[in-house]
Amino acid sequence: MQKLSSIAKNLSRNILHHHHYHQLHSRVPGASKPPCDVFINHRGIDTKRTIAGLLYDHLSRLGIKPFLDSKNMKPGDRLYEKIDSAIEECKLGVAVFSPRYCDSYFCLHELSLIMETKKRVIPIFYDVKPSQLRVKNNGSCPPHELQRFEDALEEAKYTVGLTFDSHKGDWSEFLTTATSAIVKNLIELEGERARKNRKNFVQKL
Repeated sequence: MQKLSSIAKNLSRNILHHHHYHQLHSRVPGASKPPCDVFINHRGIDTKRTIAGLLYDHLSRLGIKPFLDSKNMKPGDRLYEKIDSAIEECKLGVAVFSPRYCDSYFCLHELSLIMETKKRVIPIFYDVKPSQLRVKNNGSCPPHELQRFEDALEEAKYTVGLTFDSHKGDWSEFLTTATSAIVKNLIELEGERARKNRKNFVQKL
């Protein structure tokens, strides 16, 4: 855990200037709030009180800015506007798949938007196997939406992720492993962003 904290602190230093810039500008009337680092896509009824909520707390304590609907939204917020904006601005998506995940239109919509905006995604298969995840057609969803959901789900299922059995697994060990994977991916993404900025700067010279 000490090594993880050190890595997280280095990451925080790397992105601090980015957050500080947004914090300064957020004081200007009409300016937008700083974007989140990690969007946690989950089925609240399955995971809000367990893995999703605990992961949110772990990341927050390390200085990383996660988005979880139950933590970041307040009465009066427009649901789609707030969530879609968080996904578009985030650096990394974490999709927590659970037994009833595919029953939720909102979960599948969020996952589809994460994939369509080309975000890097870490899947977490929580008490469910990838082969058990299927989009269900209850007759209320248009064909183009069903196809959109199926494409996003298939892409996520074939992305290397993490698995956890809540009945047999070690919660502390898993949360440390998941947090470490998220931190390492954020560091890689921050490095890619820095290289891209340097390249753009050189091209302008």
